[in-house]
Formats: sequence, C-alpha cells, structure tokens
Amino acid sequence: MEFDFLKPIDSDVLDFIGNLKAQQLGSKVVLHTNDQFPDLDQVQIAIFGVLDNRGDCNAISEVEVNPIRRQFYSLFPGNWDASIADLGDIPAGSNVSDTYFAVKQIATELIKKRIIPIVLGGSQDITYSLYRAYDTLEQMVNLVAVDAKFDFGTDEEDLSATSYLTKMIVEEPNNLFNYCNIGYQTYFNSQEEIDLIEKLYFDAYRLGEVSNNIAIAEPVFRDADMVSIDLNSVKSSDSGNTIRFQPNGFNGKEICALSRYAGISDKVSSFGIYNHNNTAAEAVLAAQVVWYFIEGFHYRSHEYPFGSKENYLKYIVPLEEEELVFYKSDKTDRWWIEIPFISNVNNKLKRNTLLPCSYDEYLLACNQELPERWWKAQRKNIV
Repeated sequence: MEFDFLKPIDSDVLDFIGNLKAQQLGSKVVLHTNDQFPDLDQVQIAIFGVLDNRGDCNAISEVEVNPIRRQFYSLFPGNWDASIADLGDIPAGSNVSDTYFAVKQIATELIKKRIIPIVLGGSQDITYSLYRAYDTLEQMVNLVAVDAKFDFGTDEEDLSATSYLTKMIVEEPNNLFNYCNIGYQTYFNSQEEIDLIEKLYFDAYRLGEVSNNIAIAEPVFRDADMVSIDLNSVKSSDSGNTIRFQPNGFNGKEICALSRYAGISDKVSSFGIYNHNNTAAEAVLAAQVVWYFIEGFHYRSHEYPFGSKENYLKYIVPLEEEELVFYKSDKTDRWWIEIPFISNVNNKLKRNTLLPCSYDEYLLACNQELPERWWKAQRKNIV
C-alpha cells in the first residue's frame, strides 16, 4: 500500500491536540495515529509532511513540521464543510530518490481519489515528485510557483530545490504545459534565465507587480493544477525567518491572499509549502497560509472547466487579424478568453479551451491590444 510510507503523527502532537477546545481545528481533523488511518472515502483535503530537505544544499537542520501542525490546529476554522485528514509524515528515505518515490505514490493515489494533498516540506524539489504524480493521469500540467527565483539548473545537475524546474522541462514524459512564477526578484535571476522564461512562453510576475495589484495573480491560479510556495519568498520581517534573511518579499497578508487564490481555484489539485526554516515565527505564518488555502477551497464555485459555459455571457472582440472570444461568469463575474483549436498543427490541448483572464485584459482587447497570456498560450499550443 502506498500509504505504508507514512508514519503516524507524533504522540506529543496528539497530546497537544487532545487539550484543544472542541471548536479549534485540531478537534475537527481526522488524524493518522498508531491505532487508525483516516477513511479516505470521506476526505477532501489531506495534509502530510515530507521530512527531507536534502535537495537544499544550504539546509542547516532537519525538517520540522510539527510546529506548523501545532499552530494550525490551534486556529479556529471558518464556516467550512470540507473534510480534512492529517496523514502524518513521510520520513527521509535511505536515498533522496526513495523520498521522491514515496511522495509520488501517495500523491498519485490522493489525486486519483480527487483528494487535494497539502504538502508540508521539506525542500522545494519535492515539487518535482508532485509533478510526476500526474503522469498516470495523462493530462498536461500547469504549475504556479510563488518564489523569488526560477529554480533553473543545468541539464547535468542533480535534482535539487534550485534546479527542479529544469528537470520538469527536459525529462520525459513531458507533461508541463505552463509554468508561472509569482513574485520573482530580478537580482536573484540571471538575464539568461529571464530570457528563457520568455522563449518557453512561460509567465512571470515581478514582486513589485504583484504587490502593487495582487488581483493580477488570481487568473493565473485559476489555471493552475499545482501550486508550490517557497517560504523564502516572504520577507523576514513578516516571516520571522532570521536564518536566511530576506529584506524584500511578500508580506504576511499578501502570501495569505495568494494562498486563498490558490484554494479558490476550481482547478488546483495539489498544494505545497516548502523551504520552511524551522523558526517558531515562520511556523505561525505557514499555518496561516494553509488556513487560507482551505478557506479558499470552501468558496470554490465549480465553474469552468468543471461547469458548463452555457450560462456565461459571451463577448466577441474583433481585432485587425484576430477575433477574440471572451466569456464572463454571471455567477462570479470572473472572465475567460477562448484559445481556439488549430487542426493542422500538433495541438497540445486537442480542443478549444478557455484561459482564465481578467476584466482588464478584456479592456485591452477592446483597445485593439492582444493580451500577452493569450498570445503565449497560442504559441505553446502550436509549437
């Protein structure tokens, strides 16, 4: 059984949870103990830790996720009806490849059961294992990473927290349709890496862009299958991370808002938080990031691609060489733009599909400007 890789929650955490109030989250989550394993048929969200940070060459201590658990289970839930389980932890394997295998197997089973795994890492190379969990689902995957860096490496470099994206791009089977970085800081990335993002028709938003208008990230998360958050993308004054001091980054409110966007996306089917530096203050932040993801999940509207677009308002915008088709939901006022199927090329999407967009992108089209994300999606569609 894939779930044999998981060890039960530590007894001291169980004792801590046992002393919480009935209204707190710890009393409302099904737990993996020595005596029982959660009935996954009754679960929508499954939390588990990955106690391996060997992919981070700068790690100075072992992974500790129990401080995050204590902080999370001390919180009070919103008006939620989501059923949540804590499956315990994946210990570090004899080799890091053993850890990758265990994460892939567990995540595969959860995603097949339509259960969203929330991974508490561990180094960010665990993202690659989650990506590989989609192999058996035979679908293209969109990844959104909240990160100050792009995490490119060389082809010869071993899989690590700073090179996992390269492995996703070059290794078969290649299921990565789109990568989007939220919050990169230019001085942490070479110009060659920034140019490569453009060459591959990927998306990237600088920290300042998102901080000035955080709503620009919402359509990006709405199109994501996977979300990977590097806690080093948060500035130290808000995260409490004094081990790796970050003078710039998202503040606590912004990282929680991004997490809520990820949760509210009907499409996101896995979520991970990585590179936790084991400080008590950062555990508080990580717990609240998880809380906001689940808060967003509660407010999912089950629109496209899971609902019919029959009830949407359709807008046709004629451009000089194109005719753009937009859809607006009468339920949430959110917008999509149609990516047409091109029959005479090796089309990756195989059909017309809708790309989430913003009202501002519709206004751009009305002013005879092609939305950049639409153009990039078109290029990926035909190359």
